[in-house]
Amino acid sequence: MGQRRKVILVTDGDIYAAKTIELAAKNVGGRCISSSKGNPSKRTGPELVQMILKTPNDPVFVMFDDSGLTGEGTGEMAMKHVAHHPEIEVIGAIAVASKTHQAEWTKVHVAIDREGELTEYGVDKHGLPEMEPHKMSGDTVYCLDSLDLPLVVGIGDIGKMGRKDDLSKGSPITMKAVELILERSGFHEERQSKRVPRSEEK
Repeated sequence: MGQRRKVILVTDGDIYAAKTIELAAKNVGGRCISSSKGNPSKRTGPELVQMILKTPNDPVFVMFDDSGLTGEGTGEMAMKHVAHHPEIEVIGAIAVASKTHQAEWTKVHVAIDREGELTEYGVDKHGLPEMEPHKMSGDTVYCLDSLDLPLVVGIGDIGKMGRKDDLSKGSPITMKAVELILERSGFHEERQSKRVPRSEEK
């Protein structure tokens, strides 16, 4: 088996999230599985794996959305299938805050508030810090804890947050979350080392 594909999970799939994640993927030279968007998600885990493995560039962004349904929905079942696939390495997840405080929550390693500041506290959908450290409510975050991911970054509603993450501004909050995952995973260094083989250096 060759190199495993580097994947970033995103727990949102509405139209704002899709446009923002497509931009983020373009900015970092990766790819977004655009057909993974949907509210709720329509694609199954096996379908998404096939698309990921056929995608030419890493990192590959995949969106999952359970449309506010409590418990393990279709988006989360698909997410688990993707995360456990032997040819895929999930280098991080962007956990998106939900519109309502429901029973679903996840641990986050760090969150980014609407001003772009890193915080140990979770954030709400507006990107404002919550009261509990390292804990965040969301619609499709139910199974993130069980996946034992290297980095889970919490943010508010992608592409929104009181226009602080607006697409016209380059979605700076989402981009910061993406860059944090790439930096902590060593993705850039790995890509650079592959780009110029030692034997070809002048």
